[in-house]
Amino acid sequence: MQTVTPVARKATRPRADALRNRERIVTAAREMFVEFGPDVPLDEIARRAGVGNATVYRNFPDRDALVREVVCSVMDRTVQAAELALTQTGDAFEALERFVHAAADERISALCPMVQSTFDQNHPDLEASRERAESLIGAIMDRAKAAGQLRSDVDVGDVMIAAAQLSRPFAGTGCDIADRYVHRHLQLFLDGLRAPARSALPGTALTMEDLRQG
Repeated sequence: MQTVTPVARKATRPRADALRNRERIVTAAREMFVEFGPDVPLDEIARRAGVGNATVYRNFPDRDALVREVVCSVMDRTVQAAELALTQTGDAFEALERFVHAAADERISALCPMVQSTFDQNHPDLEASRERAESLIGAIMDRAKAAGQLRSDVDVGDVMIAAAQLSRPFAGTGCDIADRYVHRHLQLFLDGLRAPARSALPGTALTMEDLRQG
């Protein structure tokens, strides 16, 4: 009897239209989470994305999965902006600037509270994106300090919390006002990070571990 060797099958790849639908859902969800918060109905997200409800649930079985994908994709894009700047110019401080401005454009200040309130903060996908972001920004800041570009008394947590606070709309004002001035105010903050420092900062540098424990 002749033994037939099984033929290895290639793993099927998602169709291009399926990938486009998934990207449309994530983009629509990010916009609506920023506008209305994490409780926006999924059928409204489907409508804005231009897909059916079934397509949303086929890609994301529940709201937590969609929220997690939105947050991870936003974190990954901000990291990619910093990596691209570092590759293009080799300037660590410019890479830090690109990260901060990209984070504001992605509305991280509106999305970050969702991480603490809506799903498992220790999910492997979220931890991987968070660790990649923290590791890269930490390395960029260390490089900028070594080059004499960045003041020595700041840490990653200082940058993250300031970027989030400065990109939030001021109480009693509309988002349009904040959007017009957010990059101006972020640049003022970034200029204050440059070495040599003009003043001594009160307290100690804020690390990401400090933020998590707080």
